[in-house]
Amino acid sequence: MSHQLWFHAPASDWFEALPLGNGHLGAKVYGRVADERIALNLDDVWSGDGPRTLTVPDGPAVLADVRRLLLEDGDQLAATERTRALQGPLVESYQPLADLVIRSSGTATQYRRTLDLSTGVVGVDYTVDGTRFRRETFVSAPDQVLAWTITADQPGAISLDLSLESQHPIAVEVADGTYGVVGRAPSDLTIEYRESPDPIRYEDGRGIGFGVALRAFADGGPVTATHDGIAVRGATRVTVVLAAASTFAGWQVPPGRDPLTALSAASAMLDSVAVDKLRERHVEDHASLYDRASLELGVPVELPTDERIKAVAAGGNDPDLVALAFNLGRYLLIASSRPGTQAANLQGIWNQDRRPMWASDWTNNINTQMNYWLADLTGLSECFDPLTDLIEGLASSGAETARILYDAPGWVSHHNADIWRATWPVGDGGDDPVWSMCATCGVWLTAHLMEHYRFSLDVDFLRERAYPLIAGAAEFVLAMLVDDGEHLQFIPSTAPEHHFVLPSGGKASVDLTSTYDIWLIRELFANLADAEGVLGLQSSLAARATAARDRLPGIRVTPDGRLHEWPTDWQPSEAQHRHQSHLYGLYPGAEIDPARTPEWAAAARASLELRTAGAVNGGWTAAWLVALWARLFEPSRAAAVIHDYLSRLVSDNLLHRDGDIFQIDANFGLTGCIPELLLQSHTDVIRLLPALPAEWPDGSFHGLRARGGLSFDVAWRDGILTEAVVRASVAGTYRIALPDGERAVELAAGQQLDLVRGA
Repeated sequence: MSHQLWFHAPASDWFEALPLGNGHLGAKVYGRVADERIALNLDDVWSGDGPRTLTVPDGPAVLADVRRLLLEDGDQLAATERTRALQGPLVESYQPLADLVIRSSGTATQYRRTLDLSTGVVGVDYTVDGTRFRRETFVSAPDQVLAWTITADQPGAISLDLSLESQHPIAVEVADGTYGVVGRAPSDLTIEYRESPDPIRYEDGRGIGFGVALRAFADGGPVTATHDGIAVRGATRVTVVLAAASTFAGWQVPPGRDPLTALSAASAMLDSVAVDKLRERHVEDHASLYDRASLELGVPVELPTDERIKAVAAGGNDPDLVALAFNLGRYLLIASSRPGTQAANLQGIWNQDRRPMWASDWTNNINTQMNYWLADLTGLSECFDPLTDLIEGLASSGAETARILYDAPGWVSHHNADIWRATWPVGDGGDDPVWSMCATCGVWLTAHLMEHYRFSLDVDFLRERAYPLIAGAAEFVLAMLVDDGEHLQFIPSTAPEHHFVLPSGGKASVDLTSTYDIWLIRELFANLADAEGVLGLQSSLAARATAARDRLPGIRVTPDGRLHEWPTDWQPSEAQHRHQSHLYGLYPGAEIDPARTPEWAAAARASLELRTAGAVNGGWTAAWLVALWARLFEPSRAAAVIHDYLSRLVSDNLLHRDGDIFQIDANFGLTGCIPELLLQSHTDVIRLLPALPAEWPDGSFHGLRARGGLSFDVAWRDGILTEAVVRASVAGTYRIALPDGERAVELAAGQQLDLVRGA
């Protein structure tokens, strides 16, 4: 059952509803019978009315003050407070769209609700008064519509009413059998953690408009569309097709002003649909991505998903549930990130609130990045495209931010971004610099571009898209480095979201170059050199970066054996802080390795042990810890984190949930980090089963990818490797470490080789 979630009851709330999506249109299906509700989202419906202007009048002077306070006065507290003057507007918030409401009658028995990950179809089966009904819902990428069907095993047994509701003001439009609504998202909105007497504001002619169009097709009964909705009476089968569009016209311009144009676009989508081909086209498209990789662990468990989660929380071991969580993460990325769509945000594309937590934005000091750790590893390279699009937008916007705030070339992106591509420190002077003042978030994002190349070896992508972004980030960093007489310091610098405590008792966050920033800048400059090597370039920019890399502050170890987090071993404000930023060089970076850099690895282990001792993890924190422990070859600790995560931090549908907070980065992160226990390729040696947990004695994976254009199928039994197959997309020579020793393997493009032959 590692590819299906199933339940004996409808979802009790939005969190437990089952997710569907095509990257653009998202849906959460409750599975109710008499009063079904399908919550809808569109990836480009956000608050706001176009790009904002950054009006910080004296950025370079503020920057000079911050540097003076740190380099000359040694006053970290004053420097931290001074950076507030660099803050621009807060980000806008991702919005709900509407709800499709389906009303019918009867009390259901023999109920079963499913999400088949392999087909992307939610099913609801039940009996009412002796008639067996089957409902299916899916969101098609080829046809860009949501489809909902119901069939009955008795003729004429289906009667229902359909309508659309929204938290936004809407107007109904009916024409030629199509029922639709038009509306607008808020033109101005106060982010959820700020108080306001009027936090959600609508204004005629402003804000992103939207239209949702609905049609129904019935076998054996009449269909009537009125301003009250669509009524179906006495049918045997009904197919409902829904499309949605917005007036968003790109991040650089205000949105279109007439939401009727969005409804017209949605209706045109319905016009082009061949209803009888919808399901087949959807499943074929979905399977073409989903079937590329999978994980199987242990024996399939034939219990409802919610009961399995409860059993794990009671102390049970269910490896198959781990595999299900892994496969779900791949499913969710397919559903929320497709070529041409917005990148998956903090909640993917699923959001029920007009003022969602943290704006459901792109949080770029780990959360956005974590969303995409799994993409190349698990064969979803197309799903990476929206992240590249996002970074290109941030680079364009961030060039102006770099000029205004720092009088610097290149581009910069700070902690938060939204659909309007905000790149500045947010807060209007009122947000804590501990998160707002992180000027290397764009640097981290560029690391994904180089990693994407390393998996695909797509030189055109490297030349045309990745290299210009990497070079622009390097230009910015080089301009920001300050010579303190010994080292080149990146100022201002933070360890994201973590304060340090000064001897005075004050809490500060801005200092000279943090260990986090050292790792990022070292990696950026190395990536620039690697990219130029592939492309046959020898720029002065790369030469300057190589020279500067040697003058960065060194990676330091405290007397008790930990990695420094800040230049001074300050007392941390939270000994168990959720960010492991100073361990970036271990994961997702690749500079720390127990075999190559044992001293750094020992310091990372000591840091991690202190940070996690007695800690109660959050969701995305747990995902990161899995990879960190895996890179240190500590499978038992990684398995314990996964067990704790599945025990406490998921809804019945395995989506991350912490109280009333949903963040999808935990789901994506877990799927991206579990492979580190099974396949590692971040060094010059590819390792098979490098950190296999004893809790997973039997298992297999298909289609996990390694850097260098390789993919692997591997199986093991009783902890012993029994089968290993490698496939190469390009020719090359590779060092592959098997549990019984290392092999040098030469492969031709398209070649498959049995490394360990199954019985």
